[in-house]
Amino acid sequence: MLRDRLGIPHISTGDMLRDRIKQGQAVGTTVAATMQSGALVSDDVVNVMVEQRLACPDAMKGFVLDGYPRTLAQAQHLRHWLGQRQRGIVVIHLEVDYNVIIARLTGRRQCPRCGTLYNLASQPPRVDNVCDLDGQPLVVRADDNEAVIRQRLEAYEQQTRPVLDYYRKVGRPVFDVDGTTDPPERVFEKIRVAIEA
Repeated sequence: MLRDRLGIPHISTGDMLRDRIKQGQAVGTTVAATMQSGALVSDDVVNVMVEQRLACPDAMKGFVLDGYPRTLAQAQHLRHWLGQRQRGIVVIHLEVDYNVIIARLTGRRQCPRCGTLYNLASQPPRVDNVCDLDGQPLVVRADDNEAVIRQRLEAYEQQTRPVLDYYRKVGRPVFDVDGTTDPPERVFEKIRVAIEA
């Protein structure tokens, strides 16, 4: 929704890493086990990947980063990289109860061909376990099981929550948006209002 409203690309580091794994790229083979365990891929690998993507022409007017930065080192790297290019940062922090996160992610299904995401509870496909768009059988991502999700939530508390404090400390706008109960359209509206303000 943000991508369409703002006319800028949505850049997901998780999607980029999964693409590299699927394509059999060297970086993909080194990070597959890391991602499946719920641990974070090394800052150096992710920083280079993000820099390469942000240098693409479609990102020149802005972009929505999803899943990056996840560590303080990544946040510092991004701030420095954008600062050299005289570009700013706005941080949207989606606040969601951990039990809700676990329920959402364990119910998530994805089309292996087109990447469309579904949720068994909130946004199921028209036909059980079949993509509405291309008829492919849906899959459960390896990192969408409860043990891995809990590991990722622990990693978030230890490694990612300090990123919010860092951006506040250096004077970057940080908007906390509650995403626990509202439907995606309402969460989008809250984010849109925060960005446009």
